[in-house]
Amino acid sequence: MQIQAWVHHSASAAPRLESLSLDDPRPDEILVRLVASGICHTDLFAAHRFGLPAVFGHEGAGIVQSVGGKVEGLRPGDRVALTFGSCGHCRNCDAGAPAYCMQGHELQFGGKRADGSMTLARADGETLRGAFFQQSSFATHALATARNAVRIPDGLPLELAGPLGCGIQTGAGAVLNTLACRPGSSLAVFGVGSVGLSAVMAARLAHCRRIIAVDILSQRLALARELGATDLIDAADGGVVEKILGLTDGGANYSIETAGAEQSFKDAIDCLARLGVCGLCTVPRLGAPIEFSPLSILKGRTVTGVLEGSSVPREFIPQLARLYLEGRLPYDRLVSYYDFAELPRALEDAEQGRVIKAVVRMPA
Repeated sequence: MQIQAWVHHSASAAPRLESLSLDDPRPDEILVRLVASGICHTDLFAAHRFGLPAVFGHEGAGIVQSVGGKVEGLRPGDRVALTFGSCGHCRNCDAGAPAYCMQGHELQFGGKRADGSMTLARADGETLRGAFFQQSSFATHALATARNAVRIPDGLPLELAGPLGCGIQTGAGAVLNTLACRPGSSLAVFGVGSVGLSAVMAARLAHCRRIIAVDILSQRLALARELGATDLIDAADGGVVEKILGLTDGGANYSIETAGAEQSFKDAIDCLARLGVCGLCTVPRLGAPIEFSPLSILKGRTVTGVLEGSSVPREFIPQLARLYLEGRLPYDRLVSYYDFAELPRALEDAEQGRVIKAVVRMPA
């Protein structure tokens, strides 16, 4: 079918809206008419790291239009949030850890289906990279699989559902799943964008006694306070580790790094108490090597990576949706809306930190 999609041709230029051909759904796929898509940090650097031309976007939400013959549990008309892809049969998927699927990197970033086939093409037959996170949601329609499409409660607006598929579940899941923060514990959150603020809200749900928000933007720190942070630290003033050690009587039990800055990476480890645990939700310099002393972890500290909040989407996304509907996870306060035609501006505003969570809404 013919769809409209935003195509990145160059890392140095804004994407262009184009008419493309979307492949028919295979037996294990579904076709979704997208209603909205969130913009996540990964979308901002994708054109710098992955093959082009390509259609990005990985926080889609919409209505199922058709399902393949092998798809179970979904039917046309279902309202779904789209999330990351997983194979469903590797050792980690079998162990209930699809966020760490052995084929996860290729499924999210390969630009193709799991079998290597392409999903998008121009009228002349030239193929483009699609299937970003097995969806490519900067478009009017997307192909997905039953594993990365999750039905959402009827009360949740579809325009709010997309961010549950990545940013919100990453931050909330880091606290509730990966770190499993104990009641009465202390948590330092480095960077309070959408992932960090989701972690702050989840820490309140986990009954953390001390929730310390660290950032350089005063307006984000103020919002962190409203969403549950007990203490605020402006990292621009320096002395972050010393301040956290003072607030926590010798170190935080947990920390989460979402800022992707070299200094916050180091501070998130050095602020921990003995036996403290740091969850890394992103990395500095897009993963390029940095200087790091192993002495930082010789106090029994643990540093662990966090992918997608270690979630099982079919269970965790509906849980987060229910928490929102109960008023306990007000992540709508992070959202700024844009029309589909404004996607380049939404990307720029997100890149410049003018908004916390940009969501583009497709035409009806």
